[in-house]
Amino acid sequence: QVQLVESGGGLVQAGGSLRLSCAASGRTFSSDYMGWFRQAPGKQRELVATITGSGGSTDYADSVKGRFTISRDNAKNTVYLQLNSLKSEDTAVYYCAASVRFCERRLYEDGYRYWGQGTQVTVSS
Repeated sequence: QVQLVESGGGLVQAGGSLRLSCAASGRTFSSDYMGWFRQAPGKQRELVATITGSGGSTDYADSVKGRFTISRDNAKNTVYLQLNSLKSEDTAVYYCAASVRFCERRLYEDGYRYWGQGTQVTVSS
């Protein structure tokens, strides 16, 4: 059974940093895209970042470019999201996603086969 388990969320002041982790089990994802999405209260889930299996290519939402960094450690079957210079508008539940059927669908939540349960990030101003 495939599981994605996020951790690292919490309450942080504006301007602060957090590092989210997503540990996968049940299969390896070293050849698969993985991504982070987020959902703020009353809003639709949106893309934050994606990363290729090798880690050599990434995508970011414009709203987080230059502040967030996605990375992965395939030996640990884990993907990370470093969140720096946090703003109140970054407050959301952050979800990890894995494995897309088609590369072009990596930017969309319906492109992913597997999802974690989410971790709350709250940024106080």
